[in-house]
Amino acid sequence: MLSNTFLHLSALAVSFLGTAQSAPLTFRLGKRDVAFDYQNDKVRGVNLGGWFVLEPWITPSIFQPWATSMTVVDEYTYTQTLGKDAASTALTNHWNTWITEDDFTQIGQNGLNHVRIPIGYWAVAPLDGDPYVQGQLDVLDQAIGWARNANLSILLDLHGAPGSQNGFDNSGRYGPVDWQQGDTVSQTITALQMLAQHYSGDTDVVTAIELLNEPLGGSLNLDELKTFYQSGYETVTGASGNYATCIHDAFQNFETYWNGFMTQASSGDQNVILDTHQYQVFSPAQVAMSPTDHVSAACALGPQLASTDKWTIVGEWTGAQTDCAQWLNGLGKGARYDGTLANSGSSYVGSCAGKSTGTVADLSSDDQYNLAHFIDAQLDAYEQHTGWIFWTWRTESAPEWHLQNLTAAGLFPNPPTSRTYPGQCSS
Repeated sequence: MLSNTFLHLSALAVSFLGTAQSAPLTFRLGKRDVAFDYQNDKVRGVNLGGWFVLEPWITPSIFQPWATSMTVVDEYTYTQTLGKDAASTALTNHWNTWITEDDFTQIGQNGLNHVRIPIGYWAVAPLDGDPYVQGQLDVLDQAIGWARNANLSILLDLHGAPGSQNGFDNSGRYGPVDWQQGDTVSQTITALQMLAQHYSGDTDVVTAIELLNEPLGGSLNLDELKTFYQSGYETVTGASGNYATCIHDAFQNFETYWNGFMTQASSGDQNVILDTHQYQVFSPAQVAMSPTDHVSAACALGPQLASTDKWTIVGEWTGAQTDCAQWLNGLGKGARYDGTLANSGSSYVGSCAGKSTGTVADLSSDDQYNLAHFIDAQLDAYEQHTGWIFWTWRTESAPEWHLQNLTAAGLFPNPPTSRTYPGQCSS
């Protein structure tokens, strides 16, 4: 847990924030208030992936027409190919149907307290020449009320930056990593400023803003990334002192690399959350692990998380032990698990039959058993510090990643504090 050397809960305040209907409790750390007590309460949440930033594996039906030509592989090429009018019509329908108020209600009824909502820079600060379309904020504005009614906090996550911060389709544009080139960093700060200002009256619900999702540290200047984080922190807190600011670990060692950076003791910064994403399916070695190995690896993360000097969440994780989900590695691409992903150095581990599409009910009994063990172990490990946010609430056909489906099938605990297989990390 965090030492009081770094963050001290100094006072409990009650204040009116945003458009709240009543006075929510807020927790004062240093000179700032935040409406969720990240110091003492556990984050238990879910990502709303594929909503405002398209990913082919989450909603394959949207990308199916180009599965053979592979000319549309991300939101950039999707909007570029359709054109503004057709893309706006299609995506407005998607935004209004993929996630609705009923989803927020279900999430709250499942005992969760957070939703992490990915959004691209183009929703708030589009650039000249971008093919992207807008209108996301109209729906997100409604979602603020849905979250308030369901007693959910929102972590707004800038998932895509100009130029792409990681080259993945989840940044909006698959290809080279051109963030930090030209004016892209300052353009990202502008997007954060507009996003933070837009919801500065709703900090009873929007309790944190993530400055950038998954910057690919190995392809970026990390000193410049740190400077961006510090500027982003000032930008977000300048819009409202009631936000916590979330930084991603950029795939650097979360246990050691980020200690001493943006902590109260070293720089006076307060209310900073470190986000690390923990998947065990994106290397040949990981997909070759046994179910027992997956549980052991998850449990080993607990003490490492607890050793960090900031609030630390596992902001993305999954029940999957394979990369079999259709198009998880990109439109038209295969999987490491069955050896079909080209140029990955992978070899055949097992068949993806019954794992790549369908529902939880379509998984074998062994897969369901192993998945439930793995989920419980991760919950135990990640709650050794600030908490966790599962990826993702809904998919069209990737059962191991579909929290709504996993909970309904009894493989994800409801409430999330219960365990079917308790004590795996203490045995």
